[in-house]
Amino acid sequence: MTKPKILVVDDELDMRTFVSTLLKTHGYSPVMANDGSEGLKKAKKVKPSLIILDVMMPKESGIKMYQHLKMDEELKDIPVIILSAIAKKSFLHSVRMLEPIIESDAYLEKPPESQEILETIENILANRAETKGYAGLQ
Repeated sequence: MTKPKILVVDDELDMRTFVSTLLKTHGYSPVMANDGSEGLKKAKKVKPSLIILDVMMPKESGIKMYQHLKMDEELKDIPVIILSAIAKKSFLHSVRMLEPIIESDAYLEKPPESQEILETIENILANRAETKGYAGLQ
């Protein structure tokens, strides 16, 4: 069985390194991108099992990347965890004002706890495998 690939999109090198190291030590295969544009290219190339996405980044934001993902027939079913320094309530309020509502699979605030990230990933991937026979887990 191959390791599930998880795309980590964050402009902060420290956060990308923290999350990807955590993933690697727990049996996942992390793929890193430092902005939404690079993240979208890597998502199309590697078809990850899950994406961890920061929303506030230079160049292309995570919100734009999320919208592109959900409009792409090949990528729209990939689960997304939003990881942001913005409190969830503030984020949801501002997004409603600016963009269509983002309904990610989970929302984690920075700095995340290691166990919280791992449990969230495990729950989402297990749920996908049970309810949809998600192809990304093969």
